[in-house]
Amino acid sequence: MGAGMTSRPDPIPSSRPEVHDNHGGLMLLLSLACGLLAANVYYAQPLAGTIAADLNMSERAAGLVVTLTQIGYGAGLLLVVPLADRLENRRLILGLVALAGLALCLAGFTGMAGVFLAASLAIGLGSVCVQVLVPYATHMAPEERRGRTVGTVTTGLMLGIMLARPVSGFVAGAFGWRAMFWISAALMLALILTLAARLPARRPPHDPNAEPMLPAMARALASMPLLRQRILYQMALFSGFSLFWTTVPLWLSGPGWGWSHAQIGLFALAGAMSAIAAPIAGHLADHGHSRAGTAAALASGVLAFALAGIAPAGTVTGAVTLVAAALLLDLGVTLSFVIGQRTIFGLAPGNRARLNGVYMASFTAAGAVGSAAGAWIFATKGWGFVALLGAVLILLAGLRFSLAKERA
Repeated sequence: MGAGMTSRPDPIPSSRPEVHDNHGGLMLLLSLACGLLAANVYYAQPLAGTIAADLNMSERAAGLVVTLTQIGYGAGLLLVVPLADRLENRRLILGLVALAGLALCLAGFTGMAGVFLAASLAIGLGSVCVQVLVPYATHMAPEERRGRTVGTVTTGLMLGIMLARPVSGFVAGAFGWRAMFWISAALMLALILTLAARLPARRPPHDPNAEPMLPAMARALASMPLLRQRILYQMALFSGFSLFWTTVPLWLSGPGWGWSHAQIGLFALAGAMSAIAAPIAGHLADHGHSRAGTAAALASGVLAFALAGIAPAGTVTGAVTLVAAALLLDLGVTLSFVIGQRTIFGLAPGNRARLNGVYMASFTAAGAVGSAAGAWIFATKGWGFVALLGAVLILLAGLRFSLAKERA
């Protein structure tokens, strides 16, 4: 590997002994922070149709409400997250939380589609703080607890993702869609005050031989087969995840189902149960069972779309089948995500933020494509084609997995 991507000992902050003394409390705080920040990216997902209508956007353009946030998140993964390998982490974290809070305020108050979409982009950019917090947590943990640490912090992250949809559905049903953005902005203010008081500083050591960030990330992608594999599996699962969760609210609110925001919110709660998979996945990775966990993740994704495709609209059987599909899909995404992070954090310990940026940016871009394409595919081809496409994407990744020589 080239300069700047060679392994070196973990940067150890001067406060590390105190961190170990209160390791559990700090990890819980980081888990909560990850959940609140990750939720920002997904609050709009079940509300896309309502927001688009209120801002005079077409049904086909409704996917942009979600896609712009994911694009901002993806840009942050490439341009901001790698800075955690060079800049003092605490200040970077606080700045990103502040950006997310200000953008949420703007999204909640504006009545202009263009301004809302710009705010959505900034929400994603600020919320990328999640992916600074995860490698930050691993630097605060001893090697033998690294998988469990990733699992603990990712539990909060996944709960934020999974609970964002039902919470925003309930809030929108009771107070209107703008209320969710105002509430989240207030949560960001509380979070920044708490993190400012509790986070230890972490200043990465200066490396005079470090490459510029983007070339170093490209070199890592070219030179690390395990990184490429984990990216492929998560791209397939996350594009399917975004495809499903962008289109299923449109289907459920349509004439075949006629569900309200509150009913769609209850449905989305099914996916939140999958957060229990995060610590399990961390345990599997710590004990050398990453391949079995990945196989289970891909199989869950394929089965989820198979069930979603046969669910009869407007029936109890259809609702139960869709709940099972949502749970299986979210379970697969969570398993693959945690195992993937545990794997890549072991590839170049001194460059975890950079590797995490490559990993996250790749599958987030796939998710943005899934969100953007989802609304258009649903409007032109219908739900059956959405389910078929999701199953095919994950099946192709499963084929690559079955042929892989590298055991990851």
